[in-house]
Amino acid sequence: MASRYHEVYAGWQSDPEGFWAKAAEDIDWFRRWDKVFDAPAGVYGHWFAGAECNTCFNAVDRHVEGGRADQIALVHDSAVTGTMTRFTYAELKAEIVALAAVLAKLGVEKGDRVIIYMPMVAEAAIAMLACARLGAVHSVVFGGFAAKELATRIDDARPKLIISASCGLEPGRVVAYKPLLDGAIDLAGHKPASCLILQRPQLACDTVPGRDIDYADAVSAAKASGTDVPCVPVAATDPLYVLYTSGTTGQPKGVVRDNGGHMVALKWSMQNEFGVAPGEVFWAASDVGWVVGHSYIVYAPLLHGCTTILFEGKPVGTPDAGTFWRVIADHGVVALFTAPTAFRAIKKEDPKGEFVSKHDLSRFRTLFLAGERADPETIRWAEQKLGVPVIDHWWQTETGHPISQNPVGLGMLPVKYGSPCVPMPGFDVRVLDDAGHEVARNTLGNVVLKLPLPPGCLPTLWNADKRFHDAYLAEFPGYYKTADAGYVDDDGYLFIMARTDDIINVAGHRLSTGAMEEVLAEHPDVAECAVIGIADAMKGQIPCGFVVLNSGVTRDIAEIEREVVALVRERIGPVAAFKLVVTIKRLPKTRSGKILRGTMQKIADKEAWAMPATIDDPAILDEITQALATRGIGV
Repeated sequence: MASRYHEVYAGWQSDPEGFWAKAAEDIDWFRRWDKVFDAPAGVYGHWFAGAECNTCFNAVDRHVEGGRADQIALVHDSAVTGTMTRFTYAELKAEIVALAAVLAKLGVEKGDRVIIYMPMVAEAAIAMLACARLGAVHSVVFGGFAAKELATRIDDARPKLIISASCGLEPGRVVAYKPLLDGAIDLAGHKPASCLILQRPQLACDTVPGRDIDYADAVSAAKASGTDVPCVPVAATDPLYVLYTSGTTGQPKGVVRDNGGHMVALKWSMQNEFGVAPGEVFWAASDVGWVVGHSYIVYAPLLHGCTTILFEGKPVGTPDAGTFWRVIADHGVVALFTAPTAFRAIKKEDPKGEFVSKHDLSRFRTLFLAGERADPETIRWAEQKLGVPVIDHWWQTETGHPISQNPVGLGMLPVKYGSPCVPMPGFDVRVLDDAGHEVARNTLGNVVLKLPLPPGCLPTLWNADKRFHDAYLAEFPGYYKTADAGYVDDDGYLFIMARTDDIINVAGHRLSTGAMEEVLAEHPDVAECAVIGIADAMKGQIPCGFVVLNSGVTRDIAEIEREVVALVRERIGPVAAFKLVVTIKRLPKTRSGKILRGTMQKIADKEAWAMPATIDDPAILDEITQALATRGIGV
């Protein structure tokens, strides 16, 4: 079908408030707004000022009342334990109400903060929704975060209560959470009144008398008592949650998400951007500790009346590179949203895609990739093996939903490899030079968003309005700084090339490491890659490429490295000064799959560096250091 995108985007541009007021009709409000957008309020304005609502009511209760009581709402699929649990909307509501009764009995009220420090279990999503039901502000901290990092978040959010579990599960190992939680509380200046602990059978934990309460016992007692907990009305502008972003030294950066605008934006995105209808099965293969888990495991699918999958496992190793296809087939998933790094891992282990044909993917229609740049080779591989559209899209923790993508629900536009397509309604994307002037089409610059940001984006940072302004709004007045570099082509397609600190200056030429990575990824033996700029006395910086080879590659590594160098020099030219490639076993990444290029660069440049709190496996940095040292770099 012909795409309605240009018509819809133009409609938003001509009447932004009217556009979002119409979208807001899909949400149930206890009290309607006085103003769609209150420009003088807050740092840059507030959406749906004066309205009252409840996110849990819209995500669960209204579906129970509206005919979806017996539809599956949430599936917990644990590839690690080999177990599966399904909750209908009615059953999910019962679990939420019982937990909300426990929280209320422990003194949690509207506006109180609750930290959720849990693995990928159904209770994590239930805890988020129980907080929303009471009007409490949840802050999910990625399970297994080090005690020091958790402590900084405890001191910033000052929670009345923490909900945690005895352990998390990784392929081949059990991660004890309770010692980390106890250590964090010892380190923190703020002491929560209570801790609710989910005991998992894989590893039980000791409890602290007078502080720790058994989750299952407390919820079971609440169910037996039959206590009903109605949804508490909150202002649309009240915070739903605080999610801390990277930057763990000193004061953490807590992204605030409000209730009203968040619901409006996410509900609109499910049909129009992701092309998913109520009642269908949607799977975001992420973690509840990240923004994707908040937006597209828990809130958006449930607001839309979908079935959502909460998956405990990895794309490879639980048990093999076919686990994603098994989940899609078992649950009738129509759309999968995951990170490009997951597909690179699958491609590395199963380059021929032999696992795909072993599963019935007949109901699967669309693959969405986000979180890092999706290199064209990975997209082509996924298209070829799966036979469905592969949609690259781009957004941030701060925005909460896609800034740009190919809008499946409005009708797809032609795909351009390397581009997350076009801006979504609400986002006026511009590209500026360092002085704040707009640059010509096809010119690399700072990607910014013209204010105001649309509903669903952060209104501020937790208790830090000035820090929010200084970090995001000060450098380019009137715009939000994304800290990404890119360009817009003649058709209005956006190309995100790198974080602005990943633009390297080679003998006066500003070059994108992302463009070089695209070329590296085209080599048939390369599974994953990263390019950094390292200091050079002559040129200022020179690029250094790291490559991970596909499983089963037996060719001479030096020959492959020469081919990769030749490929970059052919595609980008001698100006790139690309001469150095280092073959490694694996790339250092955060738990959400982002490659730690900045840390790699510090190692190469012999600069002081700290172990990133979000790193998946610290041992990889030793491997990187050793690999560089064999080339005489960083020593």
